[in-house]
Amino acid sequence: MFDWLQNIADYLVFNAFGLEKESHLAEALNFFIYDTVKILILLFVIIFFMGIVNSYFPIERVKNYLSRNKLYGLEYLMASLFGTVTPFCSCSSVPLFIGFVSGGIPLGVTFAFLVTSPLVNEVAIGLFIGLFGLKTTAIYVVSGILLGTFSGMILQVFKLEKYLSPWVKDILAKAQKDQDAFIQEKQSFKQRLPVITAEALKIIKGILPYLIAGIAVGGLMHGYVPEGFFEKYMSKDNLFAVPVSTLLAVPMYSNASGILPVVQVLVAKGIPLGTAIAFMMGVVGLSLPEAMLLKKVMTWKLVSIFFGTVTVCIIISGYMFNAWL
Repeated sequence: MFDWLQNIADYLVFNAFGLEKESHLAEALNFFIYDTVKILILLFVIIFFMGIVNSYFPIERVKNYLSRNKLYGLEYLMASLFGTVTPFCSCSSVPLFIGFVSGGIPLGVTFAFLVTSPLVNEVAIGLFIGLFGLKTTAIYVVSGILLGTFSGMILQVFKLEKYLSPWVKDILAKAQKDQDAFIQEKQSFKQRLPVITAEALKIIKGILPYLIAGIAVGGLMHGYVPEGFFEKYMSKDNLFAVPVSTLLAVPMYSNASGILPVVQVLVAKGIPLGTAIAFMMGVVGLSLPEAMLLKKVMTWKLVSIFFGTVTVCIIISGYMFNAWL
């Protein structure tokens, strides 16, 4: 989808700036340029689309329907399944998360998407089949979907909306006010468009410093952290290899397709598959850049609760993988 953008990033780094292709600085800068522009595009498109949705569909009605109707967990499963068809890394998933929250979707449901989206997608599934076979791929996909579903359900129980940042609460209040104005004045789509566009740009402006800081950290990690740095902590003889691998993965940053070749190397070197997959899940689902982005929409307490819940679920999944495979 973004091959043209990768070509531009390559041209800037290797031709305009004249950096060597194998250098750490080139890798970090290439990653930073590509991800920053890609996420800004995604952020605007998604928030603009959600602005259109918000202007026509009552936020409270959507929220109340998903909160009060007995869907028996299907809303969390549907959010997780939607996450599997969105080929985004953790930072790219954050714009969708913001859009869902501003659209009045319950927080637990949005968390279900946020957990699953970076873990499972069609690119990762294709690579997984080629590297580990159908059986392992099926177990991985099902566990990724269930991880998102149950994480969302668990987090919803705690009623964490009060820990959203004041910035998000202002967006929600503004969205409701704009919607009421649209309905009252019966404005056409053409009349609504300037307000929707201005609001999307305002949201991007608010999150931009966090976006740049988060991707900058991700770029440094991507370019300068050696792939084999953590291998000594992931030995099959270490009973705590799964939790240690999950926690050590947090400073790393990559998408599932980028980290899967590393997982293959780790498994080939004797690292248990469950431990290697827990490491991969930690890299793509618990990255430090993601935490920095989420800080704009959550308080640190909510970020900690989210990361803690997902970490526990990943660790459980890792031990289950090791037992099954």
